[in-house]
Amino acid sequence: MEHQHQQARHWIGGEWADPGMPNSPSTNPATGETIGTYTDGGQGVAEAAVQAAVHAFENSEWRDDAMHRATTLHRLADAYEARTDDLIDTLCLENGKLRREAAYEVHFIPRALRFAAGLALQSFGRVTGTTPGQQSMSIRQPVGVAGIITPWNSPAYLSVRSLAPALAAGCAAVVKMPAQAAQTARVMSEILAGVGELPRGLVNVFIESGSEGASHLVSSPRVPVISYTGSTAVGRVILANAAVSLKRVGAELGGKTPHLVFADADLEVALETVVQSCTIFAGQFCMTGSRVLVQDEIADRFLAALAERLDKVRPGPASDPESQIGPMIDKAAVSRVDAIVEKAVAAGAKPLVRGGPSTEPALSGGAFYRPTLLEVGDSSLPIVQEEVFGPVQVAQRFSTEDEAVALANATEYGLSACVWSRDADRPLRVARRLEAGLISVNSWANLAVETEEGGWKSSGLGRLGGVASLDDFTEYKQITQNYR
Repeated sequence: MEHQHQQARHWIGGEWADPGMPNSPSTNPATGETIGTYTDGGQGVAEAAVQAAVHAFENSEWRDDAMHRATTLHRLADAYEARTDDLIDTLCLENGKLRREAAYEVHFIPRALRFAAGLALQSFGRVTGTTPGQQSMSIRQPVGVAGIITPWNSPAYLSVRSLAPALAAGCAAVVKMPAQAAQTARVMSEILAGVGELPRGLVNVFIESGSEGASHLVSSPRVPVISYTGSTAVGRVILANAAVSLKRVGAELGGKTPHLVFADADLEVALETVVQSCTIFAGQFCMTGSRVLVQDEIADRFLAALAERLDKVRPGPASDPESQIGPMIDKAAVSRVDAIVEKAVAAGAKPLVRGGPSTEPALSGGAFYRPTLLEVGDSSLPIVQEEVFGPVQVAQRFSTEDEAVALANATEYGLSACVWSRDADRPLRVARRLEAGLISVNSWANLAVETEEGGWKSSGLGRLGGVASLDDFTEYKQITQNYR
């Protein structure tokens, strides 16, 4: 895969912005090589972006012209489709995704924009005759500037997942991209720059390695809504700081997805999917299948087969079509995950597959981590309760349906869950008892922009996708008039 070093800058007010800070390197996590540079941001850059967004919101017809919004969102979808290969290449180089994984991420983007284009024309209110001679209208209006804080693990789609409904609602936006996704931010900004139908300054993108600029978005009185995707720990900080001004926050946070594998499941299909749910994005996914709950009568053979398959997973870079798991985002992440596994083993977890940092000389420059499978009997262990964000699975056994549900619900997280059974009624019966926002039956992580996505409990607030995706970005207004 050929590439040239590129410099990523901020896109603010319809112009490339460089605050004069030193350039920092963008790195390929598969090799450790520098693939480009980026200009780091902070509070000053964030404030300039807010000013540009406020000006565009207040001085353009974007918030009032739904047809213009719908047409422009379709244009933006076209522009993203035209840069599909560039986005995939960039994600492979910068994010460490295997090519099929990067393509999976990118394919959601035009779909999300086109769905949002339809929503832009469907934001209706109500008219009610409250009493004789009086009419009351309830209308929905955009809240203003949306602050979008994006994680590094799926930066292209997760930016657009929030941006698309924000634009459909009539908002302006400031998007904070993490330094690990600086080159993705560059491609995204180039796409935005090429869509002339977008008012100047309506969408602004800045890059930062820290949190100063993101914190400014949370504290700014001119940013009435924050759409955040990331860890639960950071989400709690954002929500606490936003509470000072009663700012609205939509947040999709961490997860601890369980697979509930019943004895009557199609074990071959389940095994294939359970392995994928651990290795895709190197386990750096909020819906990683990190917990495997298996019914007693099949537990021995299922876990033996799962261990055999995980042990054979081949790590490698996106440039190698034989690679089965890509690198983690950096070597610090590898060390962090391995320390969590070591602590779990010391606490009594039984290694069925002890993966760990890759020892292959050809991969020594990269951040590769081989999958790990641990069996535990104590749900209170941190390895069961806390999000690892790496290719690590924890196995537990259950005997009854009630026990399976209790184990699945025994964490603070509730983003997604999977039920494996060929019984006609059990999947729906169990799904209705699980405390999670997305339940997959005989499958995993069935993401769709057309339906609402989000978490229960500590996995988040609000929903993205579906018709509810407009809710965070609109406000209701009641107008009552006496007409006689």
